[in-house]
Amino acid sequence: MIIVAGKLYVDPDTREAYLAGCARVIEQARAASGCLDFVLSADLLEADRVNVYERWQSDADLVKFRAAGPEPEQAAAIRDAEVKKYRISAVEAL
Repeated sequence: MIIVAGKLYVDPDTREAYLAGCARVIEQARAASGCLDFVLSADLLEADRVNVYERWQSDADLVKFRAAGPEPEQAAAIRDAEVKKYRISAVEAL
């Protein structure tokens, strides 16, 4: 299993519009083969931060989805990013 997690920074005045513009991408990701979860959300404490959380069955599924890349408008709105990919070897229920 692959988890992609981190944070993006956008202009605080345009964060809500940025997230609204991501709705189509979120729908596409959640419908993609191998996507277990995909979330982009506004941070409750930092006005310019967008939290990223994705869960994929495999690298191949993630790569296939990412091949298209972000829309140019979305990429241009991102001022900074810290997003990492994690390989998970085991999962246990809490």
